[in-house]
Amino acid sequence: MWRRCIKGYLRQFKARGGTLLTNAAVAEMAREGAIWRIKAGQHDLSAGIAVNVAGAWADEIGQMAGAERIGLVPKRRTALIIDAPEGFDVRGMLLVVDVDEQFYLKPDAGKLLISPANEDPEPPCDVQPDEMDIAICVDRIERAFKVSVRRIESPWAGLRSFVADKCPVAGFSERADGFYWLAGQGGYGIQSAPGLAQFAAAEVLGQPIPAQVLAERMDPATIRPNRKGIGA
Repeated sequence: MWRRCIKGYLRQFKARGGTLLTNAAVAEMAREGAIWRIKAGQHDLSAGIAVNVAGAWADEIGQMAGAERIGLVPKRRTALIIDAPEGFDVRGMLLVVDVDEQFYLKPDAGKLLISPANEDPEPPCDVQPDEMDIAICVDRIERAFKVSVRRIESPWAGLRSFVADKCPVAGFSERADGFYWLAGQGGYGIQSAPGLAQFAAAEVLGQPIPAQVLAERMDPATIRPNRKGIGA
């Protein structure tokens, strides 16, 4: 499901005139007057406002821009796809999470997605699934359910990024003009993306925060980059 969501967001981005540049790591950022000059791969970019959506690399980009540090910690999460038990229809199945969050499983395109629910600190990188994580995951699932994992397909790992209070970070930097933080969504990026994107877009464009976002009792102060308890 998450793959379809990401592809859907990317289609909307491109339909609105967005350009996706790949293999273009940010190497330099400098503020010249009211403009950011950014060197990314072979591209020279400029913008009045730079929005930091660099995921696990967000703190590194922030330091490059001269912004405050938010204390972001990327944490590895491993997951894999397995066959559902023979004769078991997963279409009506709900997400199942261990009470101690030692594992979870959920339906995924007729199969089961399982994970040891790990959160292992990692430096920002193109993270790969760890063999020990996979073994632990299979052991926990087989112990908890009448499931025999005979074949593993599509093992993968991703970095979920957190600050100390595990809340997102969204707002303009107090140290770098025209630099907007949008980071630290942890494992809830897809679920929170619609509301958080509306919130951030309104602030970047200088518009009022949408009423439907505030109606959910969101307090902007709880996600600011300068709030107490985060950073260093």
